[in-house]
Amino acid sequence: MQPLLYGELTSWYRLLDPVADHADEAAAYIGALERGGAPRDGTLLELGAGAGGNAFYFKRNFRCTLTDLSPGMLALSQALNPTCEHLPGDMRSLRLERTFDAVMVHDAIAYMTTRADLAATVATAFAHTRPGGTAVFAPDYVRESFREGSQLYTGDNGTRSLRCVEWIWDPDPADDTYMAEYAFLLRDQIDVKAVHDRHVEGVFALATWIEILTGAGYRVELVDRPFDDTTTDQIFLCRRP
Repeated sequence: MQPLLYGELTSWYRLLDPVADHADEAAAYIGALERGGAPRDGTLLELGAGAGGNAFYFKRNFRCTLTDLSPGMLALSQALNPTCEHLPGDMRSLRLERTFDAVMVHDAIAYMTTRADLAATVATAFAHTRPGGTAVFAPDYVRESFREGSQLYTGDNGTRSLRCVEWIWDPDPADDTYMAEYAFLLRDQIDVKAVHDRHVEGVFALATWIEILTGAGYRVELVDRPFDDTTTDQIFLCRRP
């Protein structure tokens, strides 16, 4: 089932996730891609580009092709990034019959909840990475770094306001999934409604990631990413021989 955030709540998305909040993270991804050899003004494919917050910054360095499964999210990205190519597609099965200098897979990878889905997405990325090209995979968590936690988000725009508590928790640490619960209070003029949106997300051990990435044919390196104002974690920089 598609999460409400990517369907009936999509019109509220910018209040939850402003484009400006992507600047530091996008800079880390651009730095990683360039470290991997992606040329300035080269081609970049983003799998699961969502509302295009990262692509807003990527397009300054690369010629971007953006894909996503949600029509509503693609529409948000098209409005923000009209010069980028936008295509619908499932990251597990997409085949464009062309390759790119760089492939980017951000937090949409969290919706791969089985090893088979993760391997299928990695195979998609590899199939679209040119020989000598680079790919970055940036999951929110690996199993070793996952911690239960909550966060408050606020957003205001004219007559509309959003307040949201995100709570991540893991009912079974022995499996490969966790829960991301979103409790929204949404105000439109004087009308206020409450909505609960549950996202089932995947989380895999570091060794599983490396096994799948190298098994697809990538050479893998870990590079630092600013996770929040006080924490740095690591993402996967992959090169295709």
